[in-house]
Amino acid sequence: MSATQPTTAPPADPAHTVQAMLEAPLSLRERKKLKTRQAIRREAYRLIAAQGYESTTVEQIAAAAEVSQSTFFRYFATKEDLVLSDEYDPAMVTALLARPSDEPFLRSCREALVGLVRELLQDQRDELLTRMRLVHEVPALRARMHETANDPQRLYLDVLTRRHGVEEPTFEMRIAAAAIGAATTETALRWAESDGREDLADLVDHTFAVLERGFTGL
Repeated sequence: MSATQPTTAPPADPAHTVQAMLEAPLSLRERKKLKTRQAIRREAYRLIAAQGYESTTVEQIAAAAEVSQSTFFRYFATKEDLVLSDEYDPAMVTALLARPSDEPFLRSCREALVGLVRELLQDQRDELLTRMRLVHEVPALRARMHETANDPQRLYLDVLTRRHGVEEPTFEMRIAAAAIGAATTETALRWAESDGREDLADLVDHTFAVLERGFTGL
């Protein structure tokens, strides 16, 4: 898939939407918790769009979502975590581990992430763009991103160690995970800077093309 190819996504199959992917392995209790998290996040984004991030309080978000503040904090440790956390990591890990074990890791990431991003764009594009706009615009969110478990480097490092069957990652694995995590974060921020005018899946594809050729030509 080339970064210059047009996007021709087919209509979403309800059985294969991101929501269906997220709910499929969950118990009824876990699905209810997932929907509560998503409802809280939707109300938060609606309030933030109307009055700004700094002016939106946890109390307001909880009231709009019809939950108590204590319930809010059971799902999100802070207001920042509401924006920075998501439910996509398990799907990403599954997609990456499903790639051939002898395939170069960058190629595995490129194929898995482009496919997953195209799925996300079909039914969660607006929420994803809202989230990345906030990360781009709010300094507190940018600062916290790399202080939490939401740092994408952790995900890639976890997959690398599992693929290689080792307990502790090597220095080379850490370098690779750091490079991929930084590159994919920069890609998402570039998409937010363009206000979503560029195609995110094509940007991801182009990002891994740059990584695969080793920055030659820069």
